Amino acid sequence: MKVLVIGGGGREHVLAHKLSQSPLVNKIYSIPGNDAMAHIAEVHTEIAETNHEEIVKFAKSQQINWVIIGPEQPLTEGLSDKLQDEGIKVFGPNQAAAQIEGSKLFAKQLMEKYNVPTAEYKEINNKQSALEYVKHCEYPVVLKKDGLAAGKGVIIAMNHKEALDGIDELYPEEDGIVVFEQFLEGEEFSLMTFVNGEYAVPFDCIAQDHKRAFDNDQGPNTGGMGAYCPVPHIGDDILKQTNETIAQPIANALVTEGYHFFGVLYIGAIITNEGPKVIEFNARFGDPEAQVLLTRMESDLMQHIIELDNRQPIHFNWKKESVVGVMLASKGYPGAYTKGQTVSGFNLDGTYFVSGLKKEGSTFVTTGGRVILALGEGEDITSAKASAYEAVEKIESDALFYRNDISNKAIK
Repeated sequence: MKVLVIGGGGREHVLAHKLSQSPLVNKIYSIPGNDAMAHIAEVHTEIAETNHEEIVKFAKSQQINWVIIGPEQPLTEGLSDKLQDEGIKVFGPNQAAAQIEGSKLFAKQLMEKYNVPTAEYKEINNKQSALEYVKHCEYPVVLKKDGLAAGKGVIIAMNHKEALDGIDELYPEEDGIVVFEQFLEGEEFSLMTFVNGEYAVPFDCIAQDHKRAFDNDQGPNTGGMGAYCPVPHIGDDILKQTNETIAQPIANALVTEGYHFFGVLYIGAIITNEGPKVIEFNARFGDPEAQVLLTRMESDLMQHIIELDNRQPIHFNWKKESVVGVMLASKGYPGAYTKGQTVSGFNLDGTYFVSGLKKEGSTFVTTGGRVILALGEGEDITSAKASAYEAVEKIESDALFYRNDISNKAIK
C-alpha cells in the first residue's frame, strides 16, 4: 500500500522509518518531509503541511491508501476532514475531535463534566482579571494559553512576580483565554493510546519526556529535550489505573459528546497522592516520545493502525532493550536562535532522527530550534543512556546544546 506522512520533524522521520519496516507498505511519501527522510520516503518539501488543497490533490493523484498526520496544526485545522471527504483513509482525528489538544479549555471542561482526574482550574479571558486573580491565588500556579503553543505555552509561576511575567507573556493583548491551574506535585509520564470511538487501546509501554531546557529540570519549557522508555519505576498498576480512570473514560466522553476520535491520543499524566491525573492531551504522537517508543516497538505499526480501524485486538510487541533519546537543540532555544549552522557526524540508520535540518549541497544546516535526536539502546536504562550520549558525542557542531541528565530519574 501507499502511505503519506504529513509533517517534517523528528516524529515524522521516525514514523516514516517505522512504516518502511512494514511488509504491508510498498511506498512512503512525506509532505513536506525533510532531507534526512529522503532515503526512506519520497519527500515533497515544495508542499507546505498547511496547504490542504495541494495535499488532497497529491493524495488523490498518487492513489494514497493511508495518510498519517504527525503534527497538531493540520489536525486542528481540519486536514483529516478534507481527506476523508475524498474517501482517503486518515490516521489522525477530525477537526472537531482534535479540539482536545487545540483548546486547553475544551479539554478541561470535558474532563470536569465526565470526572476525569485533572488539576482544578479557572478560565480567565482578559488580562485585568488575570492580574486580580494572581493577587490571591495559591502558589505555585500553572498558566496555560488556550490554543496551540508547540509545547511552550505553559508557565509554572512559583510566586506573584513570576505570575505577573507570565501574564505579560500570555496576554499580548487585553483579551485572550488563559487557563490557570492548580500545580500538581508528582512524577510525570506519557501514555500513547490508540482510539477509535469508544475502542481505546493504550500502549503497554510508557515513556517519560523532559520538557525543561536545562539539566535538573531548570529553564523554560520546550517541545521536549529528550525521552526514554520503558519507565521501570512506574509500574503496571499505574498504567492500568490510567487506562481505567483516564483513557477509556475520555474516549467514551468524546463519543457521548458527539466527537469521533480516530488516531492516537497522547495522555500527559502525573502521579499524585490521589492517583494519576491529566496534565494535557495531545491529538497525535508526542515528540520526542514517538522516537523512543517506535524504536522500541517490534510489532508492525501499519498493521496496528489497520487493526484499530477494524476494531480488532491489538497486541504490541516490544524489544527487551531500553531506549534513551537525547535532543540536540540550537543554542538560544526556546528563545531566539540562529539558523543555517552546519551539523555533521551523524548517520541515518535509525540512530538519529532529524527535527530541524536541511541539506545545502552535501551539508546539513539547521532550520529549527530542536535539531536532531540521538538514540541509544541497552539492556537497561543505564546502558541505553550511555549509548545515547555516545551518539551525541559523534555529532559535530558548535551551534547546539543538550541536557546531560536524560533518563536519570530511572537510574537509582
